[in-house]
Amino acid sequence: MPSFTHQVANLLQDGPLVEVRFGIGAVLADILRKQGSAIPEFVAGHALIDTGATRTVVRQDILQQLHLNPVGVTHITTASSQGVRCYEYLARIVFPSNVVIETVVIGAPLRGQPINCLVGRDILSQSVLVYVGYTNTFTLSF
Repeated sequence: MPSFTHQVANLLQDGPLVEVRFGIGAVLADILRKQGSAIPEFVAGHALIDTGATRTVVRQDILQQLHLNPVGVTHITTASSQGVRCYEYLARIVFPSNVVIETVVIGAPLRGQPINCLVGRDILSQSVLVYVGYTNTFTLSF
């Protein structure tokens, strides 16, 4: 079972933050490779493990850097708004220890946030999250 454990300076204040890399899906990478086209480089960013988020959200500008085209449309509700129309994209998220998850993510601005991604329950439903507050660590296993 692939997993990683990460320590945060102040887990209570900062939450379960982790450095990740974002990339295009494997199918698209194979198509580009067969065409002899350049495959976009992975983009580094910070993700917050968010048990309150139903779906995983990635900052729209990250997805644009990867030159991804939408695969769908959805409407999301946030703490400050309801029914916001957003595009969905097939993307890869690479966690520490090279734990790779390929899934459909929602592209959104995440304005005013020091993060590039909210890892939602769509990914967490495939994992075990252990949050150890008194040691400022968390483990995510798949």
